Amino acid sequence: MIKGNQSLVTEFILVGLSHYPQAQTAFFWVVLIVYIVTLVGNSLIMLLIVVDHQLHTPMYFFLSNLSFLDICYSTSSVPQIMANCFRKRPTISYSRCLAQSYISLCLGITECLLLAVMAYDRFVAICNPLHYTVIMRGKVCIQLAVASWAISFFLTLAQVVIRPKRLCGHNDINHFTCELQTLLKLACSDTHINEMIMLVTSLLVLVVPFIFILATYMRISLAVLHIHSAQGRTKAFSTCGSHLTVVTIFYGTAMFMYLQPQSKSTSDQDKLIAVFYGVVTPMLNPLIYSLRNKDVQGAMRRTITRTVLV
Repeated sequence: MIKGNQSLVTEFILVGLSHYPQAQTAFFWVVLIVYIVTLVGNSLIMLLIVVDHQLHTPMYFFLSNLSFLDICYSTSSVPQIMANCFRKRPTISYSRCLAQSYISLCLGITECLLLAVMAYDRFVAICNPLHYTVIMRGKVCIQLAVASWAISFFLTLAQVVIRPKRLCGHNDINHFTCELQTLLKLACSDTHINEMIMLVTSLLVLVVPFIFILATYMRISLAVLHIHSAQGRTKAFSTCGSHLTVVTIFYGTAMFMYLQPQSKSTSDQDKLIAVFYGVVTPMLNPLIYSLRNKDVQGAMRRTITRTVLV
């Protein structure tokens, strides 16, 4: 179909590293290893939380949700990235491209909100320990998790409803996956409303939760300093440190990618950030929690011991 001098886009070419064929094989193996570690690490976290009763607490309920999210987020793009490494003309249909961009957006928003919920959980546990089991009872935890998914769904739906109706011109996307920002650059019509809603959404799911997390950890830090037991302070800093590390990595890359002016971003820069944000970050979460968290390490030892004895 032709309108003026512009042809409507029905498929896209994901450029990726196709301009650097000598690097594609090495890139494939690196991404494959990272993906395997992501699947194994997050699946192991989920398994330990299910089988070990000592991990049946709100903190680890939310951590299992985070691990499930990381598996979904990584799987939404990594298999396609690896497949495209060996295709001379890596194409993706218009509908698949849109689906991938909105699924990734929805999962990313959910993770932003879930990390804020996890910060609230740590705040209640440390600042109000006597009422922790009452405030963070099972029903409340489920409601907070469901609310994170529901809010992300409706915020993503708003992007779907106002999406550009026509994409035209060239169909080369200098990226590994379909990102909503890159698709907007191909729109024939005015995208100011889309960009404004994306900015508002980014502020709501990145800046507001991040400020909430910072305020929460300021209160937590003051409360920890009043703990008389050195062992208690160490345990509090250990559990909070793991979460704060994940928050710093996730929010740092997400803010850099979504809050900077589009005029200042470059395609190569966006590609590198997207690979770290969508491929590497889901792998880091289980590593951070397993290496820094004594409860997870203890659950792993108990599970291995029971398996060996059986």
